Amino acid sequence: MPRWSIARALSVAVFISAGPVAGQNGPAVIAILPFEDRGSYGQDKEIFRALALGIPATLASELSGHSNLRLADRNRVVRALRSENLGPNAKVDAATAARIAKQVGAHYAITGTFADFYGTFRLDGRIVDAESGQILRVVTNNDPKLQDRAELYRIIQMVAHKLLAEVSPAALRGGTPQAEMRTIPTEALTQYSLGLWYEGKGDREKAGEHYDRAVAVLPDYPEAREGLRRVRGS
Repeated sequence: MPRWSIARALSVAVFISAGPVAGQNGPAVIAILPFEDRGSYGQDKEIFRALALGIPATLASELSGHSNLRLADRNRVVRALRSENLGPNAKVDAATAARIAKQVGAHYAITGTFADFYGTFRLDGRIVDAESGQILRVVTNNDPKLQDRAELYRIIQMVAHKLLAEVSPAALRGGTPQAEMRTIPTEALTQYSLGLWYEGKGDREKAGEHYDRAVAVLPDYPEAREGLRRVRGS
């Protein structure tokens, strides 16, 4: 996979803004960056590479539905990712995340890791301060009752909720957006992620096939339908 394709795939829908982690007044821009597979087993490696895109994209969808959140400039983030030469399954350390956040005028970056060990799923999200380069918080699905890959969407929701509690407590008081009241089967989310993966590689035909499969599993899946619109123009 060419180095620039990670940036192109992430440009679809994975950059958001949110409120302050520690006392900043007003909304603050946050960039969601690639998530790294820490060494997963039990499925094809292609699926894990795809989830490195699908997880942050789904996190963005969850967070963007809340009040006090606004989109960062997507084109600037894509250029920043390219300037860092991030390759497949990019490992984004705190210093790199901070540089990207500063380049795009963001106050914070969110990146993280995941690991799927034959169906036991661990997801960690890190909040990085752009100014200091420090990791301010790490949140995870540490509830032993919510570590089954079959409930991947609920795992992402939990981590998104914890991130939101850190970056914008006021948004939690604004009520629950429609996105948080839905559910996405793991198979649909996996096919959507594969669609992002192939779209990032420039293979629009294969991307469309996977987006189609995601919609077949979950007809009311706006992100997958938007993917179909991008790759097929309809």
